[in-house]
Amino acid sequence: MQRSRLEDKPSLRESVRALMRAASVETSVKDLAEIDSYAALLPAGTEVYATWLPSYPYHHLVSICSRLSRAGFRPVPHLAARRLADRASANDLLARLAGEAGVVQALVIAGDVDRPVGPYADAAALMASGLLGQHGIRKVGLAGYPEGHPKISDSILADALQKKIALAANAGLEPYLVSQFCFEAEAILSWLERLREAGVHTPVCIGLAGPAKVRTLINYGMRCGVGASLRAIRSHGISLTRLVAQTGPDSLVARLAGAGVAEPGKAARLHFFSFGGLERTARWMAAAARGELDLNSSESA
Repeated sequence: MQRSRLEDKPSLRESVRALMRAASVETSVKDLAEIDSYAALLPAGTEVYATWLPSYPYHHLVSICSRLSRAGFRPVPHLAARRLADRASANDLLARLAGEAGVVQALVIAGDVDRPVGPYADAAALMASGLLGQHGIRKVGLAGYPEGHPKISDSILADALQKKIALAANAGLEPYLVSQFCFEAEAILSWLERLREAGVHTPVCIGLAGPAKVRTLINYGMRCGVGASLRAIRSHGISLTRLVAQTGPDSLVARLAGAGVAEPGKAARLHFFSFGGLERTARWMAAAARGELDLNSSESA
């Protein structure tokens, strides 16, 4: 590993370490036994977001969260409103998450299906049902889009966000934002500034992609509509060698730390999508938390 530039910048190094100590991570688990390895990879008490995998029933999501809780983590399930068939299903899911996994926090999203299978057309509809608070949910994560949404205008996104924040407040829930992953620091910082100027002062979890092959990141970026920030990867030139190379968010994390995203005015944390596998992401997070961030790696990969 090349000598990190952070070794010459103690204050920046400590800012990075502080960000990493509060970071959360996301997992997509098919084999529940995989969770048993997390205790050796992540600090106890880490917020681990559990994706509700397509084609899997919500019972699987409950099992993931229950196993995460038993392993000493704080499970944060994705609640995909459009995938809930009816109120009874929503009630059962939330009751089991609370009873079996001790869930008190959830990321509420519409879900990646074009048409709702039940009565909840979007996150706001599920929030308005009153079921979250009834089952002990205290904190609710709301989706944020630093680069906009490929199918929804910025004005509609802004209105929907204000509506969901108001719904949360009326229900006694603590709202915060979890952003779509992004590859450009300036896009993230500009988005944070626009939020605060619009009067949105909720905490923010900044979504970043953990270390993965460049080709993997491009595929996820195109699928999730973050094509604009793919310029940060493509600007280096995409050869076959670079497509199979590993890249991590070293310089991006350092740029965000240097910009003071954790300060009260921005009140942001980091959230990692483990596209390259949770183990690889967790090991990178641990190294960064120890102050071993290598800014040169992403530039030379």
